[in-house]
Amino acid sequence: MRIFVTGIAGFLGSHLADKFIADGHTVIGIDNMTGGYLDNVPKRAYFWHADCCDLEMITELMKDVDIVYHCAALAYEGLSVFSPKIVVESIVLATTSVISSAIQNKVRRFIYCSSMARYGTNKVPFTEDMKPNPQDPYGIGKYASELLLKNLSEVHGMEWVIAVPHNIIGIRQKYDDPYRNVAAIFINAMLQGKQPIIYGDGKQKRCFSPINDDIEPLYRMAFDNVAGEVINIGPDDEFITINELAERIAKIIGFELNPIRHAGRPQEVIDANCSGEKARKLFDYHPQHKLDDVLIEMVEYVKARGIKPFDYHLPLEIMNHKTPKSWGERLY
Repeated sequence: MRIFVTGIAGFLGSHLADKFIADGHTVIGIDNMTGGYLDNVPKRAYFWHADCCDLEMITELMKDVDIVYHCAALAYEGLSVFSPKIVVESIVLATTSVISSAIQNKVRRFIYCSSMARYGTNKVPFTEDMKPNPQDPYGIGKYASELLLKNLSEVHGMEWVIAVPHNIIGIRQKYDDPYRNVAAIFINAMLQGKQPIIYGDGKQKRCFSPINDDIEPLYRMAFDNVAGEVINIGPDDEFITINELAERIAKIIGFELNPIRHAGRPQEVIDANCSGEKARKLFDYHPQHKLDDVLIEMVEYVKARGIKPFDYHLPLEIMNHKTPKSWGERLY
């Protein structure tokens, strides 16, 4: 089959592309290189440096494609409160453009990678039948894109699946980005001898999701009888605080931890954890990788690839007393 992957130079997109290529499928991928690394792109993929909003170009590239995986997005939940235009544009407008291209090309199935941010302040663990309650422009944009996908697919006869991967971590994740990917940020900072910055009291709880456990259920969404489903992807058994995450990374690196404490970020959800029960039923999903093992692998990956200065590559559209000091003053 011919598989089209947006965000193929990114973390999730590149791993998915690898899986499809290894199984003998043809992969066509695009990326605007805002949030990925060129060396993430599989050598056997057909790659174009293109933006999802370029409707004419991606419609041409998507000819004869069977399945679309839309992974591309500026996945900046916290930053979206202070740069809403650029973040929401990269989600809602970009997703609409990719959906339109897929419909024009009579794509059979469209798999949209949404976000746990759709659930907002719902009670944990989040289940797929909950009414979304996003708390920030990023989550609002993701949920709006889901509604657009359902609406347009149902009108024009395209199958859809909404995947909700959450807090995915592993090698290839962008680690020089100061706005997102907390585990990667902590690793890159500590390897440079810098104390990590923790927002609020650090008691926010998350369940981190090893990329190697998530690819198989995401892959099966292209083939299994799951059209019209919303499916959480990720473990639900290692629910830890950000403080504990920092402690685990420091122990692996051998770093004397004394984190810098900054004020909490507005609209940040304190407890966020998705139930994996539906994925277990549909895909016999049973994660095999423990968090500490993945963190060790990430540390070795950053060491091998080389520590990098943090790149404040996106503009802050709103600067006021609520803007995190670490971003406004570029403290990393």
